Amino acid sequence: MALEPNHDERMESLHDTKDSCSLEPKDSVKSDSSRMSFLEHLDELRSRLVWVIGGLFVAFVISLVFIERVFAFIMRPLQDVLPEGGKLIYTEPGEAFLLYIKIAFLMAIVLALPVLFTQIWLFVAPGLYSHEKRYAIPFVFFCTLFFVIGGLFSHFMVFPWAWRFFAGFSTDYMAFTPKIGPAFSLYTRMLLAFGVIFQLPTLVFFLAKMGLVTARFLLRNIKYAVLLIFIVAAILTPTPDVVTQALMAAPMFVLYLLSILIAWVFEKRPVD
Repeated sequence: MALEPNHDERMESLHDTKDSCSLEPKDSVKSDSSRMSFLEHLDELRSRLVWVIGGLFVAFVISLVFIERVFAFIMRPLQDVLPEGGKLIYTEPGEAFLLYIKIAFLMAIVLALPVLFTQIWLFVAPGLYSHEKRYAIPFVFFCTLFFVIGGLFSHFMVFPWAWRFFAGFSTDYMAFTPKIGPAFSLYTRMLLAFGVIFQLPTLVFFLAKMGLVTARFLLRNIKYAVLLIFIVAAILTPTPDVVTQALMAAPMFVLYLLSILIAWVFEKRPVD
């Protein structure tokens, strides 16, 4: 006499059959336990901000230890443009002291970039599929690398050009004696701008892996990209001369071409 399976066994068999017939890969299905409420998102954001602030604080302390070397590294391109014997000036009692603090904070941002990008990744990770989460280390590494490359490009190439442009208006009636506050503000804006611009290849890499961007799409819209590049360069460049704008637009265009290659290599292709 055959025994009928009990109710629990029939339900378990039906559940297994449903899972096996699912069209979605197992690793791409998000469980209900991974969903977070609005308050949980706020709590997660608070946790990530605490880590970022802690990383910035530690990096700030380290920067203060090496502040003289960092100060000399940043001020060298400014000093080289001045006439022989010329110096940057400050006219407020606490202006020079605040400059050291600002330089240390800028250095802290650069040193804490791995912590910053790690916390950004951990914040968005709950919304990613399991096969996408394995890109955490490449994301942190390449975001940090390209930001540093962009900052160095600004320091050694673009900023000296802009600084020479401003210094070129000296006449017999005017002498170029810049204040340290505005000079460092210009340096910081350009360094951060190029650091952000150089994130384009990393951004396209992840968009291509997720199937949101293709090389064909980027290549087809290259004429609009060129227009947008020069608009962005005109906005971000603090000087009105064409040379400085071209120095910002040229690497952006090269990065766009590199992004097309990256998208072609890593784009999500349909499975046969």
